Amino acid sequence: MDRIPLRRLFLLLIGLISIGISSCSFFESDKLQLRKGAHIILIGNNLGSRMANYGLFETELQVRYPDSNLYIRNLCDAGNTPGFRPHSGMPSPWAFPAAEKFYAGTELANDSHTKGFFETPDQWISRHKADIIIAFFGLNESYRGAAGLKNYKAELDAFVKHTLSQKYNGTTAPQLALISPTAFEDLSQVRDLPNGKTENENLELYADAMEEVAKDNNIIFIDLFSKTKEWFKEATTPLTIDGLQLNENGYAKLAPTLATGLFGQSPAVAEAHWELVHAAVQEKNWMWHNDYKMPNGVHVFGERYEPYGPDNFPKEIIKVRELTAIRDTAIWLAAKGKKMDLKAADQNTTKLPEIKTNYTNNGKNGSPRYLYGEEAIHKFKMAPGYKIELFASEQEFPDLEKPVQLTFDSRGRLWVAVMPTYPQWKPGDPKPNDKLIILEDTNNDGKADKQTIFADGLQLPLGFELSAEGVYVSQGTNLILLTDTNGDDKADKREILLSGFDDHDTHHAHHAYTYDPSGGIYMGQGIFLLSDIETAYGTVRATGGGFYRYNPKRRKLDFIAQLNVPNPWGITFDEWGEDFYAETSSPTVSWMLPGSVKPEYAKFIQRPKNLIEDKHKVRPTSGLEIISSRHFPDEVQGDILINNTIGFLGTKEHVLEDDGSGYKSHHRQDLLQSSDMNFRPVDLEFAPDGSLYLIDWHNVLIGHMQHNQRDPMRDHTHGRIYRVTYPSRPLLQPAKIAGEPIDALLENLKLPEYRTRYRTRRELRDRKTEAVLDHVKTWITRLNKQDPNYEHQLLEALWVTAGTGKVDQQLLQQVLKAKDYHARAAAVRILRNEGDHIANQAKLLQEMASDSHPRVRLEAIVAASWLPKESGLPIINASAKMPLDDWMKPAYNWTLALLKGEPVPSVSRNEANIPKNINKETYLTGKAIYMREGMCVTCHQENGKGLEISGFPPLTPNPWIAGDEERLIKLVLKGLQGPLEVNGKKYPGQVPMMAFGRMLKDDEIAAVLTYVRNSFGNKSSAITTEKVQTVRKAINGKESFYTAQELLKEHPLKK
Repeated sequence: MDRIPLRRLFLLLIGLISIGISSCSFFESDKLQLRKGAHIILIGNNLGSRMANYGLFETELQVRYPDSNLYIRNLCDAGNTPGFRPHSGMPSPWAFPAAEKFYAGTELANDSHTKGFFETPDQWISRHKADIIIAFFGLNESYRGAAGLKNYKAELDAFVKHTLSQKYNGTTAPQLALISPTAFEDLSQVRDLPNGKTENENLELYADAMEEVAKDNNIIFIDLFSKTKEWFKEATTPLTIDGLQLNENGYAKLAPTLATGLFGQSPAVAEAHWELVHAAVQEKNWMWHNDYKMPNGVHVFGERYEPYGPDNFPKEIIKVRELTAIRDTAIWLAAKGKKMDLKAADQNTTKLPEIKTNYTNNGKNGSPRYLYGEEAIHKFKMAPGYKIELFASEQEFPDLEKPVQLTFDSRGRLWVAVMPTYPQWKPGDPKPNDKLIILEDTNNDGKADKQTIFADGLQLPLGFELSAEGVYVSQGTNLILLTDTNGDDKADKREILLSGFDDHDTHHAHHAYTYDPSGGIYMGQGIFLLSDIETAYGTVRATGGGFYRYNPKRRKLDFIAQLNVPNPWGITFDEWGEDFYAETSSPTVSWMLPGSVKPEYAKFIQRPKNLIEDKHKVRPTSGLEIISSRHFPDEVQGDILINNTIGFLGTKEHVLEDDGSGYKSHHRQDLLQSSDMNFRPVDLEFAPDGSLYLIDWHNVLIGHMQHNQRDPMRDHTHGRIYRVTYPSRPLLQPAKIAGEPIDALLENLKLPEYRTRYRTRRELRDRKTEAVLDHVKTWITRLNKQDPNYEHQLLEALWVTAGTGKVDQQLLQQVLKAKDYHARAAAVRILRNEGDHIANQAKLLQEMASDSHPRVRLEAIVAASWLPKESGLPIINASAKMPLDDWMKPAYNWTLALLKGEPVPSVSRNEANIPKNINKETYLTGKAIYMREGMCVTCHQENGKGLEISGFPPLTPNPWIAGDEERLIKLVLKGLQGPLEVNGKKYPGQVPMMAFGRMLKDDEIAAVLTYVRNSFGNKSSAITTEKVQTVRKAINGKESFYTAQELLKEHPLKK
């Protein structure tokens, strides 16, 4: 945010106006009482949480009370209610005893199976010794409408009574204030957003209820709903970004209004030091965020704390809290006009332990000797006829550190997100400086020769997409918009559009951004995460792995597929807009549609079938692209490409074919493979000239669980971009896109290349809507109906109109009646995504549910799941009159149950027959552990067959499993590094097998080994807890991985 005096003057004027209005309005005569050193704690929803982004409320208090040394901590988080405050690292979401009774019978009562030891709300408040609690509630609850009002009042009253019964500061009950939600601002004339009428009716009900509860309990209540409703009527410029979330100007009005309402009128004694105080507050808030909302918490206090978290994270938590406390002092000094030397003060904080690597070079895993230039190129083995060249590396461009995603803009320039901060910032280090960079080849020699830094100071930009409005970027808990306001290719404005995304595991956070054909941005989310995002359309609660779709025109977010996929780094679309994804942690590549039903909290639909044949399953994968380039051979058009980063280091190519409602595939060839063991391909995209660009993350270490997050061998400086060509075929003349007339852009939509049309549609979405719609109408009248691609061209036109936010409904009707079922299915997708603007949506879907082709019917089934019961049931009933194939059945069953209000089908696994001599409870406990993501199943797979190409051995037949019990227990307790031979097959051990000794208790290790020894065709004796205890005690002093040689020396295999 700007800190220049002119900006402060503007904010001050807004504040004075607000104070003037509030002094004669709605506040209670009683105020909160401040004492010197008071601890003020904010709790509640995103209205409070976003206050930390701007720092204006705290700054207001500090300049009003500069001698009070106020201690302020913001514990708010999006989606929070009085009783329901979920967290990925906290087993229970319930904020106070018996809070769960207020959610009985709702989907929020479903168990999200979170694990960890993140402190409870009461523990956090006690840790910070609250004297005053300011609670922001009422928004998320208001979506229940009038029917939920009685329950909300009871919940809120229970929260208040619980809070007032506590002595968080150790001596006295806290002072408590309730803050109502703000009103909903009508911005529907500015952009395609709700007008707020229904929202405000409900918000008023809930604000009134809060006032009643406050009066009954004799506590302070601030009616922001009424106040902001008046503000919105009088405002000449928007005070929110989407009708719901206050923008900077909105928070500027809120800060003095809230300060006066809570504590009474008081002059800003330290007004002269406002800029200095505000800077200090923002510095403290940044550090506090990295404590309370610490990125990558799964390794700090979550499910992946063991085996390495204890080595460093307890000290890191101590240090970040010391750093935050120092910044409290800096605020108090700033209020007196003094600037603290933070660098000097920080030197006196806790020294962090030195982490030693557990990496050993066995010649088959990553190598500490990095290869460059031609030496690296010579390590590639290419499919016949293909050539690979280096486009850019960290040698020529030192900022190309840990590249993670790439895309081309309409001028043909390559944008790359780099994140040397990965996996997470370390307390005491300089602040993260991850970047978005633009690389150009100005002389067309196939190599980058110019770099522009569009944005720096980022923290883990796991995904991004371009538009004229700016660049949408993943930033931990936030989706932000970076804007270049003066055209110098440097972002000079940052705005948080949405908050509440989870980054509990940083490589699982929202990532891999890509547009669908009608302009929605798809993004993936991995397992272990709970995201709660407050939007203008309601609160989106996403549990576990799946996919979002964000509509930038409407600022609308949906969690469109909750599949519990491990970590889906790779999303792409075919020529007809069908979506495909890679699971990454597993070898699965799937079609997304069958799992795109409306989700229910903490419930997962059956994951769609894996398209990859067994012989060519590899993991972990990252990045998907479908071949669509005349520069590549004709026969490979439509093949799907997938990268892999362990074992097989390269890009596999599979033929993709229609099969019933869905697809099937088979392996065609390995497009490329490198014997450079540090090569880690993570993203790929076809360029405007038809060549293929590919990112190499390039790292010695690749495992998350096998090494400490601070292992010194984790690389932070390398990164490469390669370019793949097919020299016997000419490169394409890039289509002109940037600044071209609309008619010329529409002609681009006839070109064969998907990425050319992708970038053209992106350009058209950024043009004036009415002009685009007028040109589209004319363009489709000039299309040649005899052209074999005529219906595809109509579909392209339909996608363009949908991308403007105004679907051409006549054209939609035309495409729904197309001869080609691919076009009809795509048109039904438009009905689902843009149905709010299509008056006869339900009627059209019911017709398409009886279509002659199963894919069209499946699209209708999925769309029905997103509709109310009265609209959706006729659609699902119509589809039931037609055959259902295996792709369709899970979506049909889920949707039918959802619309009927019945329990949705839970994901089930086939239960094997439990051997008679094995304890059932032990067996099932072992199976549950085996199947847990990040445990055995990730590498060895559900069927125990492993993944030979990736270097993960089978568990059956396997003498290491069926043989010596002690050898097997040792292997599991301490892990295994280096090569291993199983049944005559040598596995190089590119990544170590994890050491489970600190992750699992003795009875858990006994259970999982008993399961493995009696599954997949194995039949061996059970492992007892006592046996594990004995072995653990015997090898307690061993700190490193075992090698196969060590174990075989102690326990030879029986011949």
